Amino acid sequence: MRFRWDWLRPVVLAPYVPTIGPVHPSVLTEDLFTDTLIAASTNQWFLRYDKDIRWSDRKDETVLVEAIVHRPGETLVPTLSRRGSGIVKVHVYGIEPDSAFAATELAQKLAAEHGAGKARIVRFLGPESSEGRGTRIQLQDFRATIRPAPDGPVRPFNEWPAEVRGTFAPFAEQMAPDGFTFLYEQMQAATVGPVLTAVLDGKVAGAIGPMEIRPDAIGTPQLMPQYFGVLQEHRGKGLGRQLWRAAMHWGQSNGATYQLLQTEVGGASDRLCRSEGLTSLGFTY
Repeated sequence: MRFRWDWLRPVVLAPYVPTIGPVHPSVLTEDLFTDTLIAASTNQWFLRYDKDIRWSDRKDETVLVEAIVHRPGETLVPTLSRRGSGIVKVHVYGIEPDSAFAATELAQKLAAEHGAGKARIVRFLGPESSEGRGTRIQLQDFRATIRPAPDGPVRPFNEWPAEVRGTFAPFAEQMAPDGFTFLYEQMQAATVGPVLTAVLDGKVAGAIGPMEIRPDAIGTPQLMPQYFGVLQEHRGKGLGRQLWRAAMHWGQSNGATYQLLQTEVGGASDRLCRSEGLTSLGFTY
């Protein structure tokens, strides 16, 4: 099948493509949605611009093409992930009042058919919504704002002395819920770009990375998402802002045009990005 853009575009409230995630508004076309169908039907697990291609040789989420609902005013795109016990997600692009109900029924049905342990629906709100909740999609446009190098104890990991680098392992262990144990494994294998680290009293207190730039669907250089965190005992000291500004400076200095971020509405990262003047593109919840 192929999506009809005159049906789909009016109900895409936020620039989010199933299995791909947030995309820049300038590349939001029916081609991106259709690419996910082609990938699913040909076992081409990764699209060349998929951000997850950095972490694995096999995509763990795919579109269930045969179960798509596509009509004027409503498009439901189900996906299946085999991670863990499995999860079916139905992405709801719709203005019909019963779209959420229809998506819920579809998600439950598909989860039973595919033996998935979880079923969810994913809905969207536009940036102008006064009821924004869930996850905010934010845009840092490096063409619009100069991001100078910040002052503070932030350097690439490899530029710190060996005794400081040795403290990253316990830092990663404490920050395991934020993905830092996985990141540290990638760092040890030398498979990722630089990781910027903040150091206090000779120990790693916070980090952001890896710093990597890849082309998006139309070849524009995009700063990829990073792992980002500060130890609990060092929060409230401005380290998070210094790390974030250092990352934005790195991206701008190395030729990135933009970065897309996803932040939990009302969370610390969300408040930081809002205070730094990023543009809200909408919400997923």
